[in-house]
Amino acid sequence: MNDTVLPSALPARVLIVGLGETGVAAARWCARNGAALRVADTRQTPAGLEQLRQTIGEASLELHLGATAFDETLLEGIGLLVLSPGLIPSVSPIKELLEQAQGACIEVIGEIELFARALQQLKTTHQYAPRILGITGTNGKTTVTALTRQMLSAAGISVRAAGNIGPAALACLLEALDTETLPDVWVLELSSFQLETTRSLHMTAAVVLNVTQDHLDWHGDMASYARAKARIYGMADLLLVNRDDTLVREMCEGLTRTNVRSFGKDAPMWTADMGLESSHDVSWLTASELTEFEEHLPSPTKRKKNAPQPERHTGRLVRLMPTDALGVQGLHNALNTQAALLLARAVGAGFGPILRAATEYKGEPHRMEFVRSVRGVDCFNDSKGTNVGATVAGLEGLGRRVVLIAGGAGKGQDFSPLITVVARLARALVLIGQDAHLLADTLAATGVPCLFAQSLPQAVDLAFVQAQEGDALVLSPACASLDMFRNYSHRGQVFVEATLELALSQGEVA
Repeated sequence: MNDTVLPSALPARVLIVGLGETGVAAARWCARNGAALRVADTRQTPAGLEQLRQTIGEASLELHLGATAFDETLLEGIGLLVLSPGLIPSVSPIKELLEQAQGACIEVIGEIELFARALQQLKTTHQYAPRILGITGTNGKTTVTALTRQMLSAAGISVRAAGNIGPAALACLLEALDTETLPDVWVLELSSFQLETTRSLHMTAAVVLNVTQDHLDWHGDMASYARAKARIYGMADLLLVNRDDTLVREMCEGLTRTNVRSFGKDAPMWTADMGLESSHDVSWLTASELTEFEEHLPSPTKRKKNAPQPERHTGRLVRLMPTDALGVQGLHNALNTQAALLLARAVGAGFGPILRAATEYKGEPHRMEFVRSVRGVDCFNDSKGTNVGATVAGLEGLGRRVVLIAGGAGKGQDFSPLITVVARLARALVLIGQDAHLLADTLAATGVPCLFAQSLPQAVDLAFVQAQEGDALVLSPACASLDMFRNYSHRGQVFVEATLELALSQGEVA
């Protein structure tokens, strides 16, 4: 199947706007399937340009780059516009471009929608009909995506994971076609940006893990942000719902419906739900299962008009494993694990192998990652804590006295949800970045000592001075990184390096 060319459902000429990872993948797919390409990016040398030249060839590309990229000729002859998820639609020049596209009746989609249409083509041409699991939420997406992939692999199910963090879904699909390794299941991490431009992705099951303030600079307000997340449920057969999150719970018609499964901090009640139970100081991961006297609910059938929706029964509680046995710790990770288990169960994985996988999974880089201990102070890198909700969850999950390094680009967030956890757990704060003083103003009510640093290495040194033996020194910024770093990974790397330098300065072996 090398260099497979499919009967094209694409228009003759496609415009790719934004040449990041998803833009390159979309361009490669469109070129492979016979479309002429026009590419626009306000950067003179975008990151993906060289890769595109190597894989497609200069002669096949019409490039519009730099400050004049969005000129009056950009939409001429275009039949489809593929928009990068990182571009804000309400900001110039994207705002004007989208208005012009609408006026010219040019369809605007994203790379995930193009992936969905590619699967529709493959169903016709190759009888390929994989099951798709979709994952979104403000926090935990990457963890649940990686854990679900590991669970399915352990269960002997061929699987690929792709989406928001990477790799791009279409890049994975191209590789799978070229190597003849199309999987039975796709696990897709989907951001709110990606969901905004997706409408025909049919998922076996989908989950919204949680919704807290983030990306308000992109969506405008919380209502718009939540609506974007909720789009995933409109494309899924089975809805997996965090019953503890009010915004998520409101996205489905009722937790007892047969097309709903829920997870949460309490014990599960309805059959096939998951939750937690505490007994004799042991926290258990639990499931609610059918009693031996019940039969499985029949498959959904067409109901008569106004007939009541079928509902699930209450079940018997089954303890699966102590949460202490999980490979990743903290209450937020117990919830993430429940979501991954429900996703894996939705495609037929048995509990045995997926529970073993849950004990073996050790988490993703930059997510409350233990770096090392320095003079009895444990240092944790949570650079992926790019919003308030992530930092709150991370600190609550750690559950110990901390000196917190936070700050960066706040993205218009309300920092007040940090007040309770900072007041309870923080010994001191060290703040960095462009919104450090906004953060300090909000957290002044806690009475926790607050220091400012001009760089992350300086912040690490200041934080260590404030810490006592047995404390945790935590980088969990609650903010984006682009004011000082290339991305959150770069920020995390700088923190790790600064921590190792700190250890050397204290006479410890790095």
